[in-house]
Amino acid sequence: MTFISELIASRRTIYDFKMDPVPVEKIKEAIDVARWAPNHHLTEPWHFYLLGTESIKSVIELNTQIILEKSGEEAANAKQQRWSKIPGWLVVTCDKSADKHQMQEDYAACCCAIQNMMLYLWSENIGVKWSTGKVTCDPRFYDLLWVDQNAETVVGLFWYGYAEEVPQAARKQVEQITVMLP
Repeated sequence: MTFISELIASRRTIYDFKMDPVPVEKIKEAIDVARWAPNHHLTEPWHFYLLGTESIKSVIELNTQIILEKSGEEAANAKQQRWSKIPGWLVVTCDKSADKHQMQEDYAACCCAIQNMMLYLWSENIGVKWSTGKVTCDPRFYDLLWVDQNAETVVGLFWYGYAEEVPQAARKQVEQITVMLP
């Protein structure tokens, strides 16, 4: 296997992080790599929002409120405690387009950029969890981040840090997912 194939095959979603902070320079390097993703007509539709302590606190409060309304106090408190232990937060958005095909192309480009970013971070021993939970769809989330919901859509909320544990994973065999056409 080559370095890149080993890197891709070894990357995992990280759920538990050490409390050690990741230098912001590493995140900026990952964003620099991310921006080289393929994108139709070079639209570069992505935006990266690094969350500081006040923004993180506000997002945690919003999510706690959402969970409280849906699942009750015990679930809300558990989620609040878990989220308060996450060392690094980043949000990626995609420009909206009135053209449905362009919007799909741009969203796909953002996903490619995100994969670039996650692979770079993994090569630096920094793990990531990509979240698209209810909080990221809430209009109040956009307001907290000063993101214009009419101009951008959230692709994901990303937690990052040094992995406490790296989970194991398996994938289907190539033969199971490949169809040879005549």
